[in-house]
Amino acid sequence: MFESPPFWMWIVGFLLLLGPLVTIHELGHYLVGRWFGVKAEAFSIGFGKEIAGYTDKRGTRWKLSALPLGGYVQFKGDMNPASIPDAEAAEQMDPQEREGAFQFAALWKRALIVFAGPATNIIVTLAIFASFNLAYGKFEASNEIGGFAENSVAQVAGLELGDKIVAIDGEATPAFAEISKRVLMYPGETIDITIERDGSVMTLPVTIGDVTETDRFGNESRIGRLGVMSGSPKITELGAGEALALSWQQTVDLTNMMVTGIKQIIVGDRSVKELGGPIKIAKYSGEQLSLGWPAFVSFAALISLNLAFINLLPIPALDGGHLAFYAAEAVRRKPVGPRGMELAYRTGMALVLMLMLFVTFNDLASLSLFG
Repeated sequence: MFESPPFWMWIVGFLLLLGPLVTIHELGHYLVGRWFGVKAEAFSIGFGKEIAGYTDKRGTRWKLSALPLGGYVQFKGDMNPASIPDAEAAEQMDPQEREGAFQFAALWKRALIVFAGPATNIIVTLAIFASFNLAYGKFEASNEIGGFAENSVAQVAGLELGDKIVAIDGEATPAFAEISKRVLMYPGETIDITIERDGSVMTLPVTIGDVTETDRFGNESRIGRLGVMSGSPKITELGAGEALALSWQQTVDLTNMMVTGIKQIIVGDRSVKELGGPIKIAKYSGEQLSLGWPAFVSFAALISLNLAFINLLPIPALDGGHLAFYAAEAVRRKPVGPRGMELAYRTGMALVLMLMLFVTFNDLASLSLFG
């Protein structure tokens, strides 16, 4: 019987998750902009109509807005909250008015201001992972097979107890974690597993098991499994430096999984139904919150990294789109023309809105509202 937290916990979890993460992201933009002398006209958590707010002594309007699906910092010279440059207004500015305007900051300063948002989300992920590594240590397991799961594809392919999996497709697997990374995201793929057995080395072809696992809340995940268990697992305590280094590796591994997942959706190896939007994030937030703070904070690290990853995609209107324009400006030694830039930003906004509508419909279709 599946357990599902009450709907109010979805809302609380969503607000506790997205509110702080969005605030931290936007603070990254704001603080670096302020450091470089760029004036922020508005700092908003949420979009749309203002619910509450105040104006500080620097003239920045700090506000909470009605739609809690993101946030923005609107710098001086921006046409709108998406930070589309207002070319006409910029042309009419006199030298004094240009002081503190975002468009007239040096190129490298603009790039750092934009990158600061995703960077803060990455730092949050690293900090959470490092804290968990310090608290719980590092789980280590050898690459020696200590047991088989029921209907193990590895056992069917000829692997035996005591075999050491030393490589997959020619890449070394000195620890069990390396095996998991190579298998988890590739259900149904055939790989060559190199093993050591009784002093000899051999390579066997194995088709990774295609498994759909269901958690206690009824959420399904399609993953790859070999059906092998490691021998001699242990927990190793870590120092601060080791915990931070491991957190970096964990962050890189998660990013690689995201990239792999997107590639598989594009080429059709995975269903687009696996894409999730705000409703699914709210659902998962409530579920993780019901499991306790460690589970919820761990989920927050994953979403924080997702926010950084999505924002760095080279889509106009996202941070990555701005950075792409700055790269073009660096190569051309002059900004992209205002007409072309405005058209690109509007197209980017349309793509982002279409994607939001699609993933929201995806979320609704995955719930029992549609049976």
